[in-house]
Amino acid sequence: MKIIINGSSMVPIYEQIMEQVKAMIRTHVLKENDVLPSVRTLAKELKISALTVKKAYDALEQEGFTVTVHGKGTYVAAANTELLMEESRKEVEADLEMAIQKGKRCGLTDTEIRQLFDLIMEG
Repeated sequence: MKIIINGSSMVPIYEQIMEQVKAMIRTHVLKENDVLPSVRTLAKELKISALTVKKAYDALEQEGFTVTVHGKGTYVAAANTELLMEESRKEVEADLEMAIQKGKRCGLTDTEIRQLFDLIMEG
């Protein structure tokens, strides 16, 4: 499993791990019942605290992306298509929100932003 940590990012390391694991699940790089590296193994690989990896794994499990079997490891949960789609929608929504805010900062009106959106959608 290839995870890249950006030490200069404002995003906490555990969130970077979570987002990359979620992306691997969404793109089917990680499939249902695939085992994730152990907390210690991933922490050693990334040269970070095991507590940080544990926090990421716990959050992934809480959100329904993984299942932990004590003594056996952490596995990718059964694909919850709705959950994956909701995650994708949230990402697209955040990107669109940023684009709209940028358009407004540049002085575009709501109508001009909609026209640009429609042009791009036709494209």
